Amino acid sequence: MRPLDVVILLKIISLRGTAWQYRDLSAKLYMSVSEVSESLNRSHIAGLIDDSKKNLRLNGLMEFIEFGLSYVFPVVPGQIITGIPTAYSHPFYKLQFSGTVDYVWKSEQGSMRGLSIEPLHKGVPQAVLEDELLYKLLASIDILRVGRSREKKMALEQLKMIILNESKTESTSYKSSL
Repeated sequence: MRPLDVVILLKIISLRGTAWQYRDLSAKLYMSVSEVSESLNRSHIAGLIDDSKKNLRLNGLMEFIEFGLSYVFPVVPGQIITGIPTAYSHPFYKLQFSGTVDYVWKSEQGSMRGLSIEPLHKGVPQAVLEDELLYKLLASIDILRVGRSREKKMALEQLKMIILNESKTESTSYKSSL
């Protein structure tokens, strides 16, 4: 697995059952079609997507996010920069927690100064400007990477609510229109 694999799987979830093609994911995530293809192959090998590479295995993805992500993709906050708020600096979480330091993804379009966090893919700061749900999902992931216990608990609750409850309404089928 690579960090961008998580970004792609979360983007598929944020599409909420809308048909997609590799080139759609590529354009919306600011990555190449070959990166999308290779990523979905890795996700298939990891058991996070089925043989058709069309249907996510949401329980497996949630299990990976909850128990493995912070170990596989750790982060060490960097220097203070201007960027897009992430982790508990995301607008949703900012209302819930009062942190002493803000975290951001480096971006010229950013509105906040804070400690830099390397996004899971270089296209993330641009992609989240166009997709509110993806933004919340990725900020929640960053909380798992840098947050404290109470923050992590809330981020996991949000992720489970979005990822697993979507599966009840949409089934577990996030279809591709290959």
